[in-house]
Amino acid sequence: MEKLRRIEALFARAGCEGERVAAERARERIKARLEQLAGEEPPVEFRFTLTDQWSRHLFVALMRRYGIQPYRYRGQRRTTVMARLSRSFVNDTLWPEFQELQSTLAAYFDALTDRVIEQALEVKAGEAEEQQQAAPQLPPQEHQTTRRDQH
Repeated sequence: MEKLRRIEALFARAGCEGERVAAERARERIKARLEQLAGEEPPVEFRFTLTDQWSRHLFVALMRRYGIQPYRYRGQRRTTVMARLSRSFVNDTLWPEFQELQSTLAAYFDALTDRVIEQALEVKAGEAEEQQQAAPQLPPQEHQTTRRDQH
């Protein structure tokens, strides 16, 4: 969590490291910048497409933290998040901060997933090992049977 707070402080251009209230000050600076940009640059409607629920939840929470109201229209996919924002705020602050937070969250989830798998199954988790030689070409096989196949 502390890493997430430091990332937020970085994107808000925090003064000095180690301040006890750096995260709160960073959030206030981002809100002030958002209000300033809204006066200088008219907001436009953005459509964000996020590939998984964790990214979507993080992005929506980040927007709400800064007083931004995310929404989607009826008929849009759940992976779509809409918002009216200034282009500068999205490009300079919101999207870079989201990407950094998402990277941190993904690393945390990867480590947590591996730990849970290793504890539950008592084997090493992770990716499959790469072989030096290519396997001989075999015809593809279905991994499941269908009801029709069972008759």
